[in-house]
Amino acid sequence: MGRQPEVSQDARELVELATTEEGVGELLRRGLDWVSRVVPFDLATLFLLKEGRLEAVAARGPLANQAVRKHSLRLADFPSLKQALETRRARAFTEEDHSHGDGDPFDGVLDLPSGHSCMVVPLCAGERCYGVLTLDRVQCETYAQPVVDLVEVYGQMLATALQGAEQRATAERLHRQDHEHAKLLESQLGGDSEGILETSLSPVMRDLSRRARQVAETDTPVLITGETGTGKERLARAIHRWSARADQPFVSLNCAAIPAGLLESELFGHVKGAFTGANRDRAGRFQMAHGGTLLLDEIGELPVELQAKLLRALQEKTFEPVGSDKTVRADVRILAATHVDLHQAIAQKRFREDLFYRLSVFPLRLPPLRERREDLPQLTVFLLEEQAKRTGRRGMRVTASGLARLAAYDWPGNLRELANALERATILTRGQELTAQSFDLPTGERAREAPAEETPAPLPAGAKVPTLAAVQREHILRVLALTRGRVYGEGGAAALLGLKPSTLQSRMKKLGIERLEGFTAVEDV
Repeated sequence: MGRQPEVSQDARELVELATTEEGVGELLRRGLDWVSRVVPFDLATLFLLKEGRLEAVAARGPLANQAVRKHSLRLADFPSLKQALETRRARAFTEEDHSHGDGDPFDGVLDLPSGHSCMVVPLCAGERCYGVLTLDRVQCETYAQPVVDLVEVYGQMLATALQGAEQRATAERLHRQDHEHAKLLESQLGGDSEGILETSLSPVMRDLSRRARQVAETDTPVLITGETGTGKERLARAIHRWSARADQPFVSLNCAAIPAGLLESELFGHVKGAFTGANRDRAGRFQMAHGGTLLLDEIGELPVELQAKLLRALQEKTFEPVGSDKTVRADVRILAATHVDLHQAIAQKRFREDLFYRLSVFPLRLPPLRERREDLPQLTVFLLEEQAKRTGRRGMRVTASGLARLAAYDWPGNLRELANALERATILTRGQELTAQSFDLPTGERAREAPAEETPAPLPAGAKVPTLAAVQREHILRVLALTRGRVYGEGGAAALLGLKPSTLQSRMKKLGIERLEGFTAVEDV
């Protein structure tokens, strides 16, 4: 009975060791040391089972040497060892066993006397058998059964610790795989944000990139402002990748895309039963981003009643999930982005002034695309490369005429609109060159602001109403007369009508308009 406290203490130490960063080798060596406290031996050897062979991985005692530590057995050659593993019971061998059995495992390695003390202990846990522990003494005396039973308990403890270490190693491997997968997805979603920033020819963008790199090295909150589509999330991802948190999660939440009633749960999570439909505990974005970066996109759309809770979470780094009174702590670096004028929102009582000052410690303004037209060549290259990963259309490029067409447009939708225009042109173009005719965009003054159309005068009473096709035909003929029949290029009929040349030609054919050289058939106009 005096052994029980010692066994309990050893069990606790084995469990603690199995959950630490120590390797399996250290676990096995420590296990042999514990066995030495309860049973005498001249040699204790741990064999692990690998593809039908028992391979020695650790040895203790006066007889332990390099030959023992490199010893290997074919399990099929030792039925007694195989039986110990199948029955999961420890067994002490007698002189008769050695004489009439399958021989001694150390024959040819050690010169042990016939009839020496020998014990085999299986190392099994759950549905798995990891190997065996063998104990040998030069003394010719069989191990007593109570001793065998006690060492069997140690074998089970050691196997359980091995199982825990194996599960921990598997979990760490899966975690690394998940982490690498998450990094890959983040890279694909974020695109080459750093490249777009750092290769800019715009002095404003170069200064913005420099300041973003500086603040990335800190945990200071950053408020990113700019028009819709200027690339605020791209800049946020770049700041995250430049920071010391780059290997941790980057999590974003669009405050304008989620109903107000669900935003609190999205931010802070909820517990089971917190509201109808909450059938399990769910982590919020703060918990998901623990150790990393949380981007609160469209922060200007956050409901006022939730802004106070967000302010507390930012100040104290703690919050309570919806339906819970338990305080949760999260180490999160906050980035916020908005196209809303927050000063105006504060004046209109739609945004808390204290939250604004908490978020805008380091403001960064992204200029609209029309203020950095010199970046169009690089931007088209980056965006086409990103799209190639999704569409498979590689090698696409914008020609000089195509770039001139893009530069003539004011891009109210900024980078997002440019990306859409490039993707649309890529889909419709058969070759690999995107020319001016590849882009269906307004030209000239219409690119900036389309003038309001005058309301036409009503037709006189009883006048014949022309068909829409007739009106279109007449208008196209007048424009062709103005351009002397030229359809393509700047100043051509297609450009004046705001159509692609192929679209105009198709419409001319449908309306029965023939294109003549020099356009001599103007009599119809």
